[in-house]
This record gives sequence, C-alpha cells and structure tokens, in this order.
Amino acid sequence: MAFDFDVIFMAGPQGSGKGTQGKRLAAKLDFFLWDTGSVLRSIAAEDTPLGREVAGIINNGNFLSDELLIEILNDRFSSLPAGKGLIFDGVPRRMGQAEYILKFLREQHRSRFVTVYIDLPREESMKRLILRAAIEGRADDTPEAIGKRLQFFEDVIKPMMEYLKKETTYIEIDGRPSIDEVEKTLDAALGIQ
Repeated sequence: MAFDFDVIFMAGPQGSGKGTQGKRLAAKLDFFLWDTGSVLRSIAAEDTPLGREVAGIINNGNFLSDELLIEILNDRFSSLPAGKGLIFDGVPRRMGQAEYILKFLREQHRSRFVTVYIDLPREESMKRLILRAAIEGRADDTPEAIGKRLQFFEDVIKPMMEYLKKETTYIEIDGRPSIDEVEKTLDAALGIQ
C-alpha cells in the first residue's frame, strides 16, 4: 500500500507515544499537527474566563465537555492550513467530537482518513506517565489524575474507536517497543517509504 491519506488521527492510551509519533509523522510528511493537549495548555495559560475554565478542568485531570471542546475547535479550526495534510493528536475523544470533526473535514474536501491506534497495557501507561511527570513536572500528571484519564480512556474513548474503525482506515500497532521501532512499524503500516 502506498501512503494516500490527508488526515491522520493518532489514538491510544496516555503514554502510548502517540504524541511523539504524531510529531515525527508531521515532520516527515510536512503535515500540520493539531496537538490538542498543547492547544488546551496554551488556552489554560491565558488569563481569560475561558483560560481559567480550561485550566480548572485539565489541572484536575478531567476532560472538557463536548460543547466546550467543539467551541474551541470551531474557533481554532479556522486557522488550519488549507491544502496541507493534518494530524490530530488528542481528538476526537467522544462520539460527538468524532462526528463533528469528520463532518467538518469532509466539508473542507478532506476525506482520506486513517486512524493510528497505538496500543499499550494500562500498567505500562501508568509507569510511563509517572516517569514523564517526574521529568517534565506537569501539573496534570499526578497518579490520581493519570488513573482518572486511563479510566476515561477505557470507558469513553475506546467505545468511540468503533466509530472511527467504520469511518476511517484503521491501523493498530504495539506501543511497547522503542520509539524508533514503533516508528518503523508505523511507517510500514501506513505505506511511507
């Protein structure tokens, strides 16, 4: 298979390496990377009513409501570069978001979607996230917040993946090997030479 996608959705539990692989793919393919975590952290740093609301939600390890996230997407999607491939890391997380994003992208004449699911066992996710918290000092990476996010992933995100399996090309890879090994497997699965 030769690579023929204009939108890549990076998915997997926290700590699976989807952000790292998304960045590598964006550099390799010259795609625009939409990193939801970074977008939300930059909004949370703003001293505005929205910034304070977002900060309160993410610092407690919680997720934004569909309405709030779609409001942010609606506002920020207007700045997506036309004619450039897109990589989404961190959205969609729920059915409402998935339906909204796919409809929006189709209206922009983008329809060659692929979902890359990087699988990682829960214990491994916990280990990696606790290590990341120690290295980066992120306020949202407390063991309690990590546990909440992983449970949310199991309860809400995994069922939504069934929708993406139907609506997009779906690729699942093992996130346990080294970053470089995962990248090789991913390139082969996507048909990147």
